[in-house]
Amino acid sequence: MRLSLFYFADDTTATEPGYRLLLEGARLADRAGLEAVWTPERHFHGFGGGYPNPSVTGAAVAAVTERIGIRAGSVAAPLHHLVRLAEEWAVVDNLSRGRAGISLAPGGSPADFVLNPQAYGERKRIALDTVEQLRRLWRGEPYRTDVMEPAGSYQVLPRPAGEIPLWLTTTGDPSVFRAAGVSATGVLTHLMRQRLPQLKEQVKIYREQLAAGGSTWHGHVTLMVHTYVDETAELAVARARPSLTRYLMSAMDFLRPEGAGSPTREAATRLAVRSAADRYLGPDGLVGSVDSLLPALDRFHDAGVDELACLIDFGLEPDAVLECVTRLGQLNTRWERRDFKTLGR
Repeated sequence: MRLSLFYFADDTTATEPGYRLLLEGARLADRAGLEAVWTPERHFHGFGGGYPNPSVTGAAVAAVTERIGIRAGSVAAPLHHLVRLAEEWAVVDNLSRGRAGISLAPGGSPADFVLNPQAYGERKRIALDTVEQLRRLWRGEPYRTDVMEPAGSYQVLPRPAGEIPLWLTTTGDPSVFRAAGVSATGVLTHLMRQRLPQLKEQVKIYREQLAAGGSTWHGHVTLMVHTYVDETAELAVARARPSLTRYLMSAMDFLRPEGAGSPTREAATRLAVRSAADRYLGPDGLVGSVDSLLPALDRFHDAGVDELACLIDFGLEPDAVLECVTRLGQLNTRWERRDFKTLGR
């Protein structure tokens, strides 16, 4: 199991504007041996709104790193013309010399579909169809259209440096895990609407579906987890709790804007956020010290997770988060050494 960075800042609670944390964090993660840097797509809301186009942030990360993977977590596939999506990520793949990867999602908020209103009703189908369509274009098959007169076929350029790996993003929907198995993509998920035992069952379904389709690939499950690593576990929890609570309040405002401001809604939201913060500061997150978090890695690994995408930019001071990235590199190294010993290698 490998560790990566995941960015999804809330601009309304950010302590520092701009992209210093993204770029400096990517440089540190590259040197520390982490697996990848994930950036999202979000529109029209401060929660994640600093990341409207992951191909742009991915290109920036490519320019300042040498070996680390550069991934979109996620691209809202129905918002984009297929050719534009294929072209942009082929560029990122070439800039990075074959390090690009994309997780495809149907789109999170109805507001996002201001960019493509007619796709809203078919958003799930479009996201699934995009997997094979992208693969065909990147293999060099022409894009065919009958919109132009006369109808024609068009070669999409540039070609990627290699096969660009794809994931499907899900909140825990079993049908998406099955679809990922059928299409032989990875899965990007989180623990907001599922717990670890449920995820373990979903991963089992995913891998069974891969095998049923004749694939010899083990698959790749990436789990996003809220992360902060400090000198001691107690210090990590104490420092992370206020920022994480504010961040989750903003997330609730994004997810359930209706009724915001009423006393009943406000009280219910605060209870939900307190419960969520306790989970992410405890068993469903990665908050602690290097030593204290090794058992947490065991739990996630035992659930079938191949990669932990560590969400680090939830409002802590950037310098503290950059120190956290260095400690994540230490944790990653400790885990790898321990895993090799366990496997007798």
